[in-house]
Amino acid sequence: MRNTHIDLHDRLDRTVVAIGNDYPPGHLLPAHSHRRAQLLYGATGVMHVVTRDGNWVVPPQRAVWIPAGVAHQVRMQDVSTRSAYIEPGAVRAASTACEVVDVSPLLRQLLLEAVDMPPHYDLAGRDGPVATLLLHEVDRAAVLPLHIPLPPDKRLAPLCRAFIAAPDVRQTPEAWAERLHMSPRTFSRHFRQQTGMAFSEWRQRACVVLALARLAAGAPVTAIALDFGYQSPAAFSTMFRRVLGRPPTSYLRAQ
Repeated sequence: MRNTHIDLHDRLDRTVVAIGNDYPPGHLLPAHSHRRAQLLYGATGVMHVVTRDGNWVVPPQRAVWIPAGVAHQVRMQDVSTRSAYIEPGAVRAASTACEVVDVSPLLRQLLLEAVDMPPHYDLAGRDGPVATLLLHEVDRAAVLPLHIPLPPDKRLAPLCRAFIAAPDVRQTPEAWAERLHMSPRTFSRHFRQQTGMAFSEWRQRACVVLALARLAAGAPVTAIALDFGYQSPAAFSTMFRRVLGRPPTSYLRAQ
């Protein structure tokens, strides 16, 4: 099914309901949730997903897993999506938060096939095994480090959101500790308890994830590196490769 809404098909007697949609540049899907879990795959463009727990940037040819009932907002940048809406608990039952996942060539082809299946596809024919195999591939999809966790602490969260709005790798934990009237050691412990990451790791992750959206929009590596406070494009590229395993110039092209 294409260019339709899951609410019109949610009660179908099928574990998997697949829908394809196209969105104009900059389109915003306001915060909403689904009864089913959703694998949201971007065949083209970049998606920026926001929940109360964090931010996720989804590059082209990757997907985001959204558990059932999780409220999420999605900003689309020239995105053509293929979504699999899946009955709660059928796969990835242990996942309680969004995850950006890699999409294997097989899973990609299954998604493309699934959106062309009729709503009441034949479970005993070809379409039934396609849906079953899709579930297996979703369950084994590898998680990518493209999540910026947000702390629940009401004093720390605004600092994290301000950093996301204007990332600067030169910001130090000592400066944040001073703003929160904590010792550096107490701040370090508190930050890790709140986000699950050391400050330097979180800062690096945030810069990489936010850079992906800029790269997809056509910004040159040099401009991003300077805007984010790196001493040189080479320093930024080294950090990017350390986190994602590929340089920024090739990551969006990687399949």
